Amino acid sequence: MTKRFDDYVAVADADFSIASGEFFSMLGPSGCGKTTTLRMIAGFETPTEGAIRLEGVDVSTVPPHKRNVNTVFQHYALFPHMTVWDNVAYGPRSLKHGKAEVKRRVDEMLEVVRLTDFAKRKPSQLSGGQQQRVALARALVNYPSALLLDEPLGALDLKLRHVMQFELKRIQREVGITFVYVTHDQEEALTMSDRIAVMNAGNVEQIGSPTEIYDRPNTVFVASFIGQANLWHGQQQGSDGDYARLSVLGTTLRARPGDTTIETGGQATLMVRPERVRVSMERPSGDVATVSATVTDLVFQGPVVRLQLAAVDGSPILAHVGPEQDLPLLRPGDPVHVSWTPDASLILPAADIPTTEDLEEMLDDS
Repeated sequence: MTKRFDDYVAVADADFSIASGEFFSMLGPSGCGKTTTLRMIAGFETPTEGAIRLEGVDVSTVPPHKRNVNTVFQHYALFPHMTVWDNVAYGPRSLKHGKAEVKRRVDEMLEVVRLTDFAKRKPSQLSGGQQQRVALARALVNYPSALLLDEPLGALDLKLRHVMQFELKRIQREVGITFVYVTHDQEEALTMSDRIAVMNAGNVEQIGSPTEIYDRPNTVFVASFIGQANLWHGQQQGSDGDYARLSVLGTTLRARPGDTTIETGGQATLMVRPERVRVSMERPSGDVATVSATVTDLVFQGPVVRLQLAAVDGSPILAHVGPEQDLPLLRPGDPVHVSWTPDASLILPAADIPTTEDLEEMLDDS
């Protein structure tokens, strides 16, 4: 489907299926089209082109209240004058279910969200996380085909967000209902999702499992937006068995080819995650890619030390060094060797590499 607002293309040719019972996340920066896509699924927006099918039926022009989906927003909009029990009961009562059926559904859903003991409280007597679980129970009690969640953890503090990530996944598994989740938070998407659609500028750049998205991104944007990554411009120099040779960082290295074929002599980008980089004082031996570098900065981050280095050609290198690497105390200016196995690298199509400031601006806008 495609969605245009006058001359602005908010979503361009989005074409994918979400399986029944799947936790599916749409991830991307502000303006990427994820919320517009969710609003089209919910019925708040109509596609300019294409169709939305729910369980095989085209619902593109069906109004929101007649679609078998419910939406949970960042602001929960609970009825302040009603108890928790009555808030959850609102849906089945609106559908004219009998008292016994209403009680069965509400009691069952409060058990799932672990709020049975809070049934008689008003929303103002609950914490933010408890209010969110009431909103979830109210949205799930009518057993929709899909539950749509638009950044529902955004109003919570950091520690509570981490707790609620696992709670959301537990609830989704217990009820077995499809969750379609919109977020700009990489950690949320990686923690909870069965699959992730990474979106950028109205386009779906890649869909895959968290492992696929992290280990085998299709594009420089996906690699830079999901987690941290070293990304260096290079030139393809041919193949070497199962690997390719790449002129990069002032030398020629063997690297794992990506899914896009790049001709010899063509421009490419090499990706290595910082936790796969090894740092040593002596030049390592064996089948590893090795580059001489100089320490430029280091930051202690608890379980790892974040090392910033510069290669001989001036390119920045980021390494996350754990205690198992057993390094002496390093200081800016120290010469070292950085290395990684060819399997720890990935060759991507050439593209502009977003700076740290670019990514921070994207996330601040979100």
